[in-house]
Amino acid sequence: MPIPPESFLLDRSSPLPLQLQLRRQIIGGVLEGRFRPGEKLPSTRSLAQQLGVARVTVTQAFAELVATDYVCAKDRAGYFISDSIDLALDVGDPAPKAAAFSWGEHLDGRYARAQRSDRVADWRRYDFPFVYGQADPQLVDLAAWRDCAVRALGRREFAPMTGDLYGEDDPELIDYIARHILPRRGIRARPDEILLTLGAQNALWLIAEILLGQGGECAIEDPCYPGLREILSHTRATVRPVSVDPYGLPPQHLPAGLKAVFTTASHQCPTNSTMPVQRRRQLLRIAQERGFAVIEDDYEFEMSFSGSASPALKAMDRAGAVIYIGSFSKSVFPGLRLGYVVADARVVQEARALRGLVLRHPPGVLQRTLANFMSLGHYDAQLNRMRGAYADRRTIMSAAIDSHGLCRTEGGQAGGSCFWLATPYGVDSARLGQVLRDRQVLIEPGPPFFSDRAKGGGFYRLAYSSIPADRIVEGIGRIARAIDEIVRS
Repeated sequence: MPIPPESFLLDRSSPLPLQLQLRRQIIGGVLEGRFRPGEKLPSTRSLAQQLGVARVTVTQAFAELVATDYVCAKDRAGYFISDSIDLALDVGDPAPKAAAFSWGEHLDGRYARAQRSDRVADWRRYDFPFVYGQADPQLVDLAAWRDCAVRALGRREFAPMTGDLYGEDDPELIDYIARHILPRRGIRARPDEILLTLGAQNALWLIAEILLGQGGECAIEDPCYPGLREILSHTRATVRPVSVDPYGLPPQHLPAGLKAVFTTASHQCPTNSTMPVQRRRQLLRIAQERGFAVIEDDYEFEMSFSGSASPALKAMDRAGAVIYIGSFSKSVFPGLRLGYVVADARVVQEARALRGLVLRHPPGVLQRTLANFMSLGHYDAQLNRMRGAYADRRTIMSAAIDSHGLCRTEGGQAGGSCFWLATPYGVDSARLGQVLRDRQVLIEPGPPFFSDRAKGGGFYRLAYSSIPADRIVEGIGRIARAIDEIVRS
C-alpha cells in the first residue's frame, strides 16, 4: 500500500528548511518502522500539493534520499522505501519493568559540583550581552571557512583528513604555527615541541595532570580563570592563590616549595592587566632559582591596542621552564576548540601520550581546514577585521563607562576584549547581574573568578566581543541606572 501524502507535515515556523524537514520525516519513519522497505512514496506532484510547496522541493528531497540509499527510484514507477537500510534490531516483547539502577551508589558527583553554573547558555536572546568569549558572526568569515573545509574534504587531502594519525598532528598546521604564529610572540619551536589540543582548557588539563596529578603545590593568580581552578580541584595538588595587583602576578609573593605557577601574563584573566617586562624577568629568575615550571596561558595576545605586544614569557625563557599555551578560540571562533602547547620536547612527549589515552588527536578534518584557513591568508584577514572592530568597540565602551560614572579598576588598558570593573558603595555584583537580566543585560559577576568567592562581590566583567557597537552605550546606561537603583533601595 502506498504511503499517503497526509503522513507528512511541515512546520512553517521552524528555522529548518522545508526540504530538510521532509527528508528527516522520511528517515525517521524508516528508522522507526512506520515506513517499511518496498512501500511506495507519494508522487512528487501529490506530495507537493499536500504540503503546499514547490514540486522541486519534494524532488530534491527525494534525490537526496536516493543518494543516501533511504529511497530508491524505479523507472516509470516512482519512489520506494529502500530495502537495504539497516533497521533497528527487533528485541521482541519488552521485559518486565525492573527496579531502576542505583547510579547514586557509583557516582560521587565531584565533576558536576566543580563545574561553573553561572554562565548563560541562551545569551543570544539578550539584547545587551556583555559576555566574554563568544563570537560576533559578523566578524567571522564563514564563507572562507566553508571553502577551506571543502578543500580539506577533497580527494587530494583525503589521507590527512581521514586517517588515524596515531597521536601525531597535521604537519601542515604544526608548520604554520611554528613559522607564522609563534614568531609573532618571539617564540622559536621545533615540531616536536608543539602539541595540538582541543582548546586551551584541554591544554591546561593535560599540563596539570602530567605535572600535578600525583600531588605537589602550585600557585594560581587570584582572581583567575575559573576553568583552571576547576581543573586543579581534580588533581592532588595543593593550590596557593596569589593576589594580583595592577601589573598582574607579583613574583615576590610566590610561596616556597612550588612545582608550578600558572599565569596569564599578557592579559591577566579577568583584570586584563599586562605584566611588565621587568616583572616577567623577575618571575623567570625566581622560577630558575626555585626550580618550578611556569605555565603561560597567552590568550588574546592578538588583541593589543597600545603599541606592540610585550614578548611572551616563553620567548624570554632561557632555561626551558615555561610551558606556553595558545588557542584559536578567540582569533577564529570559540566552537573550533583547537589550541596548542609549546614546551620542552619531553613535556610534549608526555602530554601527547596522555592525550592519546583520552582522544588520540583532534579531528583531522578540523586540523586541515584550519591549516588551509591560515595558509590562504584568511586567518590574518579575519584577525585584522576583529582587531579593528574590537578597537572601535573598546573606544565606545570606554567613553560610555566614563560618561556614566562606572568604576574602573587599575590596569587592564592595553587590550583584550573586556573591562574589569568595580561596583560602588558595596553593591553586590551577583545581585546586580540578576537585576540586569530582567532588563535584557548580561554581565559576568566577579565571585567565580576568586578563590574566596566573597571577595568577588565587588567586581564584574564586561566584554564587547559579542555585542554590536550600536548597543554598547544603551547597555552601559542600563547598568548605571541599575546600580543607582540598588544604591538608593
